[in-house]
Amino acid sequence: MRRRRALEREVSADYKYHSELVTKFINNLMKKGKKSVAEKIFYEAVDLITERTGKEGIDVFNQAINNVKPMVEVRPKRLGGQTYQVPMEVRPSRKLSLAIKWLVEAARSRGEYLMKDRLCNELIAASRKEGNAFKKKEDTHRMAEANKAFAYFGW
Repeated sequence: MRRRRALEREVSADYKYHSELVTKFINNLMKKGKKSVAEKIFYEAVDLITERTGKEGIDVFNQAINNVKPMVEVRPKRLGGQTYQVPMEVRPSRKLSLAIKWLVEAARSRGEYLMKDRLCNELIAASRKEGNAFKKKEDTHRMAEANKAFAYFGW
């Protein structure tokens, strides 16, 4: 028997942009509980974005998040000894968490020396519908499209 779904914790809005989304992003960026380091990296990256693009950095960040959010994903379902990859729509909270995870992961895998540069460049790329995080979303959508035949197995 499955237990009930965990309650989603409320996060407080960050002090600079008064946004819960920014707080969630910083929490995912953080390593080993070093929140002040993660905040510094994020805010410096947003300032760099403003400097490089001429647009407001937080707007570019929001655009990047929206461009990386997946609409569908595949989930394994076992039927008669076979495992099928069943395409399913993604819940809004999961869309956001996947987008944040993919952006942080893509930024960490970039080649620049400083994390603020990596994050800045990845966010700019994602806002232009480029970069590894956006590619991950496209791959997810492509896999769901390829397995559309199994959609009727959806639960």
